[in-house]
Amino acid sequence: MRKAYKDLTKNELLTVKAALEEEYKTMEAKGLKLNMARGKPGLSQLALSMPMLDVINSSSDMNTVLGNDTRNYGDLDGIGECRRLMANMMSVKKDNVVVCGNSSLNIMYDTVSRSMTKGVNGSTPWCKLDKVKFLCPVPGYDRHFKITEYFGIEMINIPMNSDGPDMDLVEQYVNNDPAVKGIWCVPKYSNPTGISYSDEVIKRFANLKPAAEDFRIYWDNAYCIHHLYDDIQDEILNILEECEKAGNPNMVYIFASTSKISFPGSGVSAIASSLENIDFIESQMTIQTIGHDKINQLRHSRFFKNIDGLKEHMKLHADLLRPKFEAVLNTLEEELSGLEIGSWVKPRGGYFISFDTLPGCAASVVAKCKALGVVLTGAGATYPYGKDPEDKNIRIAPSFPTPEEMLEASKVFVLCVKLASVEKLLAEMA
Repeated sequence: MRKAYKDLTKNELLTVKAALEEEYKTMEAKGLKLNMARGKPGLSQLALSMPMLDVINSSSDMNTVLGNDTRNYGDLDGIGECRRLMANMMSVKKDNVVVCGNSSLNIMYDTVSRSMTKGVNGSTPWCKLDKVKFLCPVPGYDRHFKITEYFGIEMINIPMNSDGPDMDLVEQYVNNDPAVKGIWCVPKYSNPTGISYSDEVIKRFANLKPAAEDFRIYWDNAYCIHHLYDDIQDEILNILEECEKAGNPNMVYIFASTSKISFPGSGVSAIASSLENIDFIESQMTIQTIGHDKINQLRHSRFFKNIDGLKEHMKLHADLLRPKFEAVLNTLEEELSGLEIGSWVKPRGGYFISFDTLPGCAASVVAKCKALGVVLTGAGATYPYGKDPEDKNIRIAPSFPTPEEMLEASKVFVLCVKLASVEKLLAEMA
């Protein structure tokens, strides 16, 4: 059985350090160039959707099932068959869905921007308020935090537990502070922790009693059908239904897209919410746009056909992703188990593995990996303002490299974790 690094004597640590430094030099000589910075689908995943490009050509019938011409104006909220497809993916009713362009992040930005300039369903525009605050479960999605930072919104860290955000803290802020206007959530296979919210957490969300009438839950269900395994899959409660039951029908916006299902640059995205919220959103959309790309919506609808087609397609993605995730997880287990210098969660879906180093080591690990040619998401990126108060969280994105490259990158990663940990422990002994 391995001895934990913290239990080693100074001389033992120095011996370990010398061996690790020799291994580091060997890795350096390999001249690796691997990028795990973002959750980009790999080339083999992109190839899965290439037949979609053949679904429509110059001879195709371009009308929707209702007979609307997708080449022309109309269908501001998206063509019916694509709204139904996205509604089924998001587990909501079609009438509660608006299909937009290729990016759900764009919808989230617009939703915050609209609240800043026009308020929420007639409330005071946020730009006219002295203070606007957002709750941010951490570690979380860096691009969420960039949106609220851009608009000068104060962000408050909410620790993530194994079943979701710390709801005691969420309730304390939301129910008592009228300046708290929203919370970012990735409820299923969270970015980056991979955990899914429990039934209790979701029910507590739905039963919040906000001090602000314009408080909204920003429910980014980005990985709603992104399972890694056929036999072990997370399922979560329907937040829209739970909010309706709790008498808070307007309290949530749900976002999703096909970015990691079809093509990240050319998918379709959607927002789902109460009918009252949807009406308010569309009142701006009529000014903002004539409509989104209906030909692309038609292409997606004809290629996937229905929710069963989507799910079958996602099984193909899972077959490609699973070996990459397992290369990382097996390496972490084999190389770090028992050393007590890091912790991680084995996700059942999504796109990331979250790793916690010893406090104060994340930036060092990321820098060491970069020097060996392995690029990771920057240390601190999973926290608002890019500041991890304990400098310990690292997001690993296994999707883009091949399984073989991922195994090599994992070896580099664990080497750097070991070396940074030994350096920290020795520094504490000085």
